[in-house]
Amino acid sequence: MFPAIAGARSLQHMELSFTPAAIEALVKPCKVAGTTDSPIRGIASLESAGPGDIAFLANPKYRSAVAKCAASLILLPADFEGEPPAGQRWVFVDDPSVALTQLCRHVEALLRPRPAPGVHPSAVVDPGATVSASAHIGPLCVVESGASIGASTIIEAGSFIGRGARIGEDCWLGPRSVVGAHCVLGKRVRLQPGVIIGGDGYGYNTVGGRHEKIPQLGIAELEDDVEIGAGCTIDRARFSKTVIGEGTKLDNLVHIAHNVVIGKHCLIVAQVGISGSTVVGNNVVLGGQVGVAGHIKIGDGAKAGGQTGVTSDLEPGVSVWGTPAIPIIAAQKVGLLQARIPELFRRVGKLESALGLPKNPST
Repeated sequence: MFPAIAGARSLQHMELSFTPAAIEALVKPCKVAGTTDSPIRGIASLESAGPGDIAFLANPKYRSAVAKCAASLILLPADFEGEPPAGQRWVFVDDPSVALTQLCRHVEALLRPRPAPGVHPSAVVDPGATVSASAHIGPLCVVESGASIGASTIIEAGSFIGRGARIGEDCWLGPRSVVGAHCVLGKRVRLQPGVIIGGDGYGYNTVGGRHEKIPQLGIAELEDDVEIGAGCTIDRARFSKTVIGEGTKLDNLVHIAHNVVIGKHCLIVAQVGISGSTVVGNNVVLGGQVGVAGHIKIGDGAKAGGQTGVTSDLEPGVSVWGTPAIPIIAAQKVGLLQARIPELFRRVGKLESALGLPKNPST
């Protein structure tokens, strides 16, 4: 039951289907209305759904689409008013998006079952490593001496766990993950494919015209419930540790430099880069392609819009945008004024002509 793509009914080829009663047992509605005999085989938007699909209303701006929706079952907010047409069932819940997530989590477990505990014959596990009996080590993985793998952790194919690294319980490391020597992952950490934890930080001394590498002796530590998107790189510290706080989520292709400390429950969107020794508070949100300079502090709850360049400290709770970053309301005003610059130049040119002043090439 994946989201429908190009009109495809997403579960039919999987031969998975659910009765309305089974779905309601999972989402626990506050009330229901209407009936349908159709088994549910796919998820689709309100606009594209057809018989056999489940749809949901999460954004109030799409309320009008419910009346035209052809889905067999629709998840609706508890305060939605109206009556379903014949052959359609409405399921009312506190939060349709959360309810759909609960359903998808159940479907994911069916489509992508957890691999069985054990070490694949092609994996290389050093005798000095400690691997829980309930952990799974996939094909072609390497676990070096002194590393420890916690209970129920899954490490997928081709991953590398360095000397002395510690990985907690219930973690899931996607294919080709790397956890460098002595780095630490807490409980329930999830790494998407191709993540590198603990590569060397970018540090060089220029001596006699040559760039000499500075040893990066620290570690990278990810606290409990952190998720790292595909292709992210989190550098080990020059000394001490680079830290990703509890519950923080990184999107794909994010780079975190050495000695950065990120607080708890932050959201870091795709292609963000955070330079060395910056401290990010709790509950911070950084939009896509935000660039953050080194050795600055970002306060709790601060937000930076997409492509913002953060070059100085941000106070707690502030929302900024632009490069250099300014308060978002000011940035929006600047954007409006920029659109009027050509008109302003034309008006100045006319004034110069009327006053008999030499013509400015820029006008």
